[in-house]
Amino acid sequence: MTQISSSKQNSQTKKKSEAIQMTLELPNDKEVEKLLEQLKYLKLPGIAEHYEETALRANKDSWSHVNYLTQLIELENNMRLERAIERKVRAARFPFVKTLQQFSWNWPKQINQLQIKDLFRLQFLKQQTNIILLGGVGLGKTHLATALGHHACLNGKRVLFTNTVDAINSLIVAQKSGRLKLEMRKYIKPEILILDELGYLPIDKSGADMLFQIISGRYEVGSTVITTNRAFKDWPEIFNNDSTLTSALLDRLLHHAQTVVIEGKSYRMKDQVQS
Repeated sequence: MTQISSSKQNSQTKKKSEAIQMTLELPNDKEVEKLLEQLKYLKLPGIAEHYEETALRANKDSWSHVNYLTQLIELENNMRLERAIERKVRAARFPFVKTLQQFSWNWPKQINQLQIKDLFRLQFLKQQTNIILLGGVGLGKTHLATALGHHACLNGKRVLFTNTVDAINSLIVAQKSGRLKLEMRKYIKPEILILDELGYLPIDKSGADMLFQIISGRYEVGSTVITTNRAFKDWPEIFNNDSTLTSALLDRLLHHAQTVVIEGKSYRMKDQVQS
């Protein structure tokens, strides 16, 4: 009785295996048209693009139905991930795309390479730590900030890059038209906000108030990356010598922060310096 039962079970397993290993047949034109319509409706462009070539591979290599379906879903998933990253990079509004590999480490006179490379592990995001890239003009601060932001996008993070003065001006315009809260949300929401070139131009009282609202709103919510050419002791000069507001801004900014100091001469003056 046991042998009969075992034999029957083996026979069923064999039939199931044979059923799974059935040869995949390519659909006719009418079936293809219907399939593509359904895939379009279900928003599965990856499967629509690759189902035929994948079916040919499945037929050639005798894939199971499950393996064929698994491959299609993986292709769809990968395409969605790629498109999500592309959207994040576009939304970040980088002025250009830079990578850490493109950075010229031998030009700055002083730069902590290990500290910067550690930032690209993105661990600072867990504590919403702010990053301040401090140094003179032409030392690659914007390059590093952009590369860091782009790397974060590739890892699925929401990033926004903006010139500091441009961000302030957009908020002032929004305030005049009654859209301040909505515009402010644009700068509060990203996991990383990159404020470029703080300190290159003076900022008046209303501008300083707007910047304070950005920093205050992002406090322990998201990480802010700032590039600046001014030491912290000189920041009151940026904000029309308003030491009270500057102290309040620095208090929130530096509570959870890393400062990367870069020293040297401008890379853009490299040829003149070496000639």
